Amino acid sequence: MACFDPFGRKIEYVRLSVTDKCNLRCFYCMPEHFKDFTPPASYLTYDELTRIIAAFAELGVFRVRLTGGEPLVRKGLAGFAKQLYDIPGIEDLSLSTNGVLLEKHAEALHEAGVRRLNISFDTLRENRFRLITRRGGSLEKVLDGLQRAKEAGFAPIKLNMLVMRGVNDDEVVDVAHYCLENGFALRFIETMPVGASGQRATDHYIDLKEIRARLDEHFNLVPSIMYGGGPARYVKVEGTDVHFGFITPLSQHFCATCNRLRLTAEGTLHLCLGNTVNFELRPHLRQGLSDDGLKELIYEALKLKPLEHNFLEKPQDVERAMSLTGG
Repeated sequence: MACFDPFGRKIEYVRLSVTDKCNLRCFYCMPEHFKDFTPPASYLTYDELTRIIAAFAELGVFRVRLTGGEPLVRKGLAGFAKQLYDIPGIEDLSLSTNGVLLEKHAEALHEAGVRRLNISFDTLRENRFRLITRRGGSLEKVLDGLQRAKEAGFAPIKLNMLVMRGVNDDEVVDVAHYCLENGFALRFIETMPVGASGQRATDHYIDLKEIRARLDEHFNLVPSIMYGGGPARYVKVEGTDVHFGFITPLSQHFCATCNRLRLTAEGTLHLCLGNTVNFELRPHLRQGLSDDGLKELIYEALKLKPLEHNFLEKPQDVERAMSLTGG
């Protein structure tokens, strides 16, 4: 079986947020003193989330990414990852993290079946790290976590740099050299107006064509392809296996090839990151919905998936914080 949206796009990828809580307060993601988190009592249990992903797998989804908030702040994550890994049809299990807790959990996650990592990585400067994240953790912890992840066998390890003019765009080449030295992939991301914090961050927007031009001055880059379900367009440094990717939701959107949905910890399906359309699964699950009924609900939800985001036309529409949506 397979599931398609109204525009013929095959849905094969679910980004599953296991919590909206985070141990950092990155200024582009959530307000500094934000406290309006979902009560843990409202979270779906790991067994309920596993049941939803199993239904998706029967409909052709084979790729799952664990996200947050910061997914590593929810207890028992490695055990849950093993449950997902054991679902027939799930072939690609990955994790997005800020990296602060990665050193502690890397080995258990790899043993559970997680194979690929995406790590938020906006700067190589400790003082700037603290300015961006505003609390908790340290850059040193992130760097230690990256090395432990390499030792544990994760591959590929992708670093995600949200490029912001006047904030960290002067580090683009430095971060690229760091990734080249360590064998990490590096993806550059444009700011997106998700929530009030994201809308303010767009004051620092920079078109990634400018970043590509800067990189061309320092590296011999050739077109390439890298495994994964995301929207990045890749090049690699000639003579190496190190890739640089460009994620361009504003300057060159990729809606026509969108293959994903987002599922929150409380069972809400977000059909598009740049729209307010969603579908609640939790009430139906708690009312004794059958597995066949669950799959029918997923089909109904897919009918609501829009053709493209509204970031340019109605940037103010998406009021929820990025941490409430999932990566």
